[in-house]
Amino acid sequence: MKLIINGDPIEIPDSVKTVSELLEHFQLDQKVVIVEKNKEILQKEHHVAENVQDGDQFELVHFVGGG
Repeated sequence: MKLIINGDPIEIPDSVKTVSELLEHFQLDQKVVIVEKNKEILQKEHHVAENVQDGDQFELVHFVGGG
């Protein structure tokens, strides 16, 4: 499946069906992540039920600590 992630075309496995699974794929499931799908921000409680389809565009923003 082809997606646009943070402006870059990315191929992900077809086994990724939901936003939660997408975050797991990128190892972001244990982090605080803001997810925008097709220009709409998704609430965290919707990640489990929100489907991922070929051609979707995502912006994934997570916070990194450091100095």
